[in-house]
Amino acid sequence: MADSSTSNPPAPEKVPEQTPEQATEQGDAPKGPSKSELKKRAKEEEKKKKAAEKAAKQAELAQQQAAAEVDFATENYGKLPLNQSQTRTGRERAQIRSFSERAGEIVLFRARVHNSRAQGNKMVFLNLRQRTDSVQGLLIVTPEKVSKQMVKWTAGIASEAIVLVQGTIEKVQEPIKSASVSDVEVHISQIWLVSGIDGRLPFSIDDANRPETEAEASDAQFNRVLLETRLNNRVIDLRTQTNQAIFKLQGAIGDFFRDYLKEHGFLEIHSPKLQGAATESGASVFKVSYFKGNAFLAQSPQLAKQMAIAADFERVYEIGPVFRAEDSNTHRHLTEFMGLDLEMTIEEHYHEVMETLDGMLVSIFRGLRDQCKNEIDVVRKQFPADEFKWREGPEGTLKFTFKEAVDLLVEDGVNREVLDDINTENERRLGEIVKAKYDTDYYIIDKFPMALRPFYTMPDPEDPTLSNSYDFFMRGEEILSGAQRIHDPALLCEKMRSKGVDPDSMKPYVDAFRMGCAPHGGGGIGLERVLMLFLKLNNVRRASLFPRDPKRLEP
Repeated sequence: MADSSTSNPPAPEKVPEQTPEQATEQGDAPKGPSKSELKKRAKEEEKKKKAAEKAAKQAELAQQQAAAEVDFATENYGKLPLNQSQTRTGRERAQIRSFSERAGEIVLFRARVHNSRAQGNKMVFLNLRQRTDSVQGLLIVTPEKVSKQMVKWTAGIASEAIVLVQGTIEKVQEPIKSASVSDVEVHISQIWLVSGIDGRLPFSIDDANRPETEAEASDAQFNRVLLETRLNNRVIDLRTQTNQAIFKLQGAIGDFFRDYLKEHGFLEIHSPKLQGAATESGASVFKVSYFKGNAFLAQSPQLAKQMAIAADFERVYEIGPVFRAEDSNTHRHLTEFMGLDLEMTIEEHYHEVMETLDGMLVSIFRGLRDQCKNEIDVVRKQFPADEFKWREGPEGTLKFTFKEAVDLLVEDGVNREVLDDINTENERRLGEIVKAKYDTDYYIIDKFPMALRPFYTMPDPEDPTLSNSYDFFMRGEEILSGAQRIHDPALLCEKMRSKGVDPDSMKPYVDAFRMGCAPHGGGGIGLERVLMLFLKLNNVRRASLFPRDPKRLEP
């Protein structure tokens, strides 16, 4: 029998497969990771990569944001230091009205911010105003020139603040309706705050510049600014383009008045406004304390004008304040107004004076029409009105007597018994009659009843109940009163007594005629009333810078 040790060996036992962890514990080398493990690792690596990319992006954004916070335009905008006349560069300051002819130029100019409109955080439009002129300004983010911070600061400037602007004038394809200079705009490169706004405006300039009819028709959209509110805040109201134009026209009337009279040999005088006696009647004079006594504010330069004629000045005129203590709360009365007065010697007839006054007024009307069209057009936008008409050519100004004026009113249905004097209502009615019949807004009435005129008025030589006096009218309202004056001392004293005035109370005035005085006449005009009626403003306070009436002494 064969030995068992020499027989075939038995088959080896099957050893169970080990996990990597068991192999590690037993010191055997682990086999490669499983597919699930590889996927897991790949996901973790991807997450790390994304996290790193995100961190890098955030760091880059942070760096960009930090760079953006560095304002590179700080030298181009901001609030200027208080102007104490520290420096004087002498650099030209431009006027907006000239911009249409200066396209392509870089200009420096001061203006008010009428309003502004931001477009996002990269652009802002400004309406910049100088008096009656305005232009659109554009500020837009530009690398290394205009920053977002500069645009944001500019958009925050309050309306009516004063700014100093530098920019380039550029032509525009479409007219800018919101600006008076509509064919160009200013591309702003620098803007500085000169004077800001402390507090809230009582009303907007746009509301104050709007026609009242437009405001009334659109109550929900627009605010109506009443005249009383305007006058209480007159400085703001005067900034409107309408008022800027009105007072340019007021100044022009004074210029035309002065120019005409200079050309006709008149000398400008300046009479005192403090007087020792009333000029016309004690009922309408302001009494003021004067040291240990009293004085009166001059109702007109009447006495001084006449005494200048007695001093051989021949022809004189004055532009100055006139004071009337009349409690007249009407649309056309003020207690202080600017008088345009003249006095001149007469060679033969007082109509020489009337004709000089007429020529002067027509010269004013013509000057306003021919030289001030732009200002009139600005006013018309807020106060629409028919163009003021007067007769020119050989026929000249319409003239008729007081009696003829009464007849016209009687023909129109007015009771003759109430027409001893033509009151305000009938004055207007007469103006409508004259406009319809003669197509003129301007006319003269001559030969007023003596009872209606001051003591110094010369009586008519044929009818002592009438006088050598006249009134001039615009749109049915009186704007000038004048007459031949009494230059004979005896007749003057007689008329003074008949009016209740003691000649001794005005001895220096009467003495001027006792020493010899040439025949003379003149007239006085209310500047504000002429302006009101030429433009048809409907209230004389609109033609007065800071009006004074029985209820108003401020501002």
